Amino acid sequence: MSINGWFPLALSDAITAGSSAGAIVKGLEVVVWRDDAGNAHAWEDRCPHRGMKMSFGFVRGDHIACLYHGWQYGVDGQCQKIPAHPELDVPKSICVNTYGAAEAGGMIWAALGEAGDAPTLPDATAVRSLYIEVPLNTALAALPSAVGAKGFTPEGPVARLDSRWGMLLVGLQEIGETSCALHIAVAGRATPETCAQIAMAAARLRDDVEAGVAA
Repeated sequence: MSINGWFPLALSDAITAGSSAGAIVKGLEVVVWRDDAGNAHAWEDRCPHRGMKMSFGFVRGDHIACLYHGWQYGVDGQCQKIPAHPELDVPKSICVNTYGAAEAGGMIWAALGEAGDAPTLPDATAVRSLYIEVPLNTALAALPSAVGAKGFTPEGPVARLDSRWGMLLVGLQEIGETSCALHIAVAGRATPETCAQIAMAAARLRDDVEAGVAA
């Protein structure tokens, strides 16, 4: 299946320097990680050696190492070191498939396939990522009423909602046919109390739509 475009993977605040996490976009497994300099990266979540998920590994400085045999990969995806063979001049053919990465609207985005320009969104305060066991369209249809939105503007993989808390930016991640993630941020600066209220409304949305599908 061909996947093209920019897709949200996580809230920026969720991936701190020296950490990584796995994400799935339409069945494609991606690792998103942040080096110690604060730069975000998005790669195929598979070590080319034995296929271990890179998201299970660990980040050290400007590289990420596979958990299985410790093979180390630099920010360009090239393998830099194989611990079992420390003197080996590692072939350039050993590399992880990398994707473009950008941060916008309080989220980390990955460029998959033919993606074009990176998304342009206002600065935002991250609220929470919501993982829901329903199709994306089902969650999206329930979203406006759940957050008391006055307006609703879906723009590809992001929705803008004019809510009582201000403009919400919601990154839309289709995990599979029956599961999705909503990465929720509010434009500008928001108080912890505001973020808590939005997070509670989002949790109710998840519970309601999952209960509806189960019924």
